Amino acid sequence: MKFFAILIGILFFLFFKRFAQQANTTKGFGNPFRSHISPATFELNLLSLCSLVIKANGTVTQAELDFVRLQFVRLYGKERANAVFRSFNELIKGRELDASRIAIYVRVRTTYETRLQILYFLFGIAHSDGQISEDEVRQIRQIAYHFAINHTDFESIKAMFGSSQNNNNNPHNTTTNALAKAYAILGLQPNATAEEVKQAYRNMAKKYHPDRVITEDAAIKKGAEEKFKQVQEAYELICKFVN
Repeated sequence: MKFFAILIGILFFLFFKRFAQQANTTKGFGNPFRSHISPATFELNLLSLCSLVIKANGTVTQAELDFVRLQFVRLYGKERANAVFRSFNELIKGRELDASRIAIYVRVRTTYETRLQILYFLFGIAHSDGQISEDEVRQIRQIAYHFAINHTDFESIKAMFGSSQNNNNNPHNTTTNALAKAYAILGLQPNATAEEVKQAYRNMAKKYHPDRVITEDAAIKKGAEEKFKQVQEAYELICKFVN
């Protein structure tokens, strides 16, 4: 009996040692066991979050509906997209969508970087009709809260959908607005030094690089590429004016 007890103890030690080694190999990408969610389940939850944003201001526009449908068809194919919409309609029939429950469900199964891209996708929906209402921002902010997204990252994504133009089409004002937007994207104040700008870009590059987004979802992968491009463009614009 003593021999078997020792043997079991050794096996448990080896198991947890191997578990720790596997966890270390994923450093920087979050807990791999929290990133497991089937594509079908992910798509349904993503569509649920889309629906919450579309209905946030009490007005469902055709532009928003078309945007979501076109995005799903473009990214998943018509047959798969239609299957997701059918499943979604059957799932929510007679039910109220709970933003906190859905967001928390997604949060514990995805990495932080992936959740950032989901927010980017949601802002894209809100912006698809040409403007983002306060109600839509409030709804996305609530989702971001349950996603455990920090304030700076939220404001960075929000800034990516802000206007960099004004009504007077004044070149000077246009440049000023574009710079303000670029600083907001990098999470900086306009008086940031060249070194602070460089460090902010490095941090953003580490956080938003598409390679850090662990997901099989095409919409989120595409969003990661677009978002990283905006980070690069913001950095390049600031570098033109900062010595």
